[in-house]
Amino acid sequence: MTATGLNVAELVDLALLLVAVGAVSGFFAGIFGIGGGAILVPVFYECFRLAGVPLEVRMPLCIGTSLAIIIPTSIRSFRAHYARGAVDLEILKQWWLPIVIGVIAGSITARYAPERLFKIVFVMVAWSAAARLLLVRDGWKLGDVIPTGPLMRVYGFFIGLLSTLMGVGGGLFANLLMTFYGRPIHQAVATSSALAVLISIPGAIGYVYAGWPAAARFPDVTALQMPFAIGYVSLIGAALVMPTSLLTAPLGVRAAHAMSKRQLEMAFGCYLFIVGSRFVVSLL
Repeated sequence: MTATGLNVAELVDLALLLVAVGAVSGFFAGIFGIGGGAILVPVFYECFRLAGVPLEVRMPLCIGTSLAIIIPTSIRSFRAHYARGAVDLEILKQWWLPIVIGVIAGSITARYAPERLFKIVFVMVAWSAAARLLLVRDGWKLGDVIPTGPLMRVYGFFIGLLSTLMGVGGGLFANLLMTFYGRPIHQAVATSSALAVLISIPGAIGYVYAGWPAAARFPDVTALQMPFAIGYVSLIGAALVMPTSLLTAPLGVRAAHAMSKRQLEMAFGCYLFIVGSRFVVSLL
């Protein structure tokens, strides 16, 4: 047995699972513009549970690690979408500052919030977005033109805040918002990949701060229970997932542009419903 309570064979199985998850998350980053966090967080949760990471720090460790992995994945996904001319740069100009402010607020919240809050936020947002995509109606709109000015800045702030609490790259919210204003989902996906870059870098740094040191707030948590972690970022998890996620992100971009609008909406909606359901079970 190792310090984590797993034998060598079990650790090898976990490592292989994380490598495979990296490939899947990279593909999803490209196809949905979500950075892969919405698939990484649930899988990390199970891996860290098996590895004996205490419940008090398990969810924030999943989210912080997810945000760190999203950094290179989202950069590669954004570059692929940008090369196709699908990114709306005007929206990025309006959103970048309020999103960064929202990320900072989310990082501070993560330092003090109970573990249950992260799950509740994840489920509420994932299921709301799934309902919008699966039950989509042409009349379901907030308007025909995306607003400018204060309302747009408020949107950006909450995208940054909620993304940081969920460990996602912001695509979940940007996709939902842009389609509610009548933008094509392919453009929403491409623009979301750029937002993931804005969110993941300060978000990962924020979770290092939030979890440093976790022992000061959770005396029962020892270094052996969060091995090779900097704050709430697992270096082992990041190292195993990043390489394959970088390889598969461009494949997801190609798949996204090969799918019809409705196919992309249905695939994204089903995916969000499934991952949200996983955390509903853990809340019961």
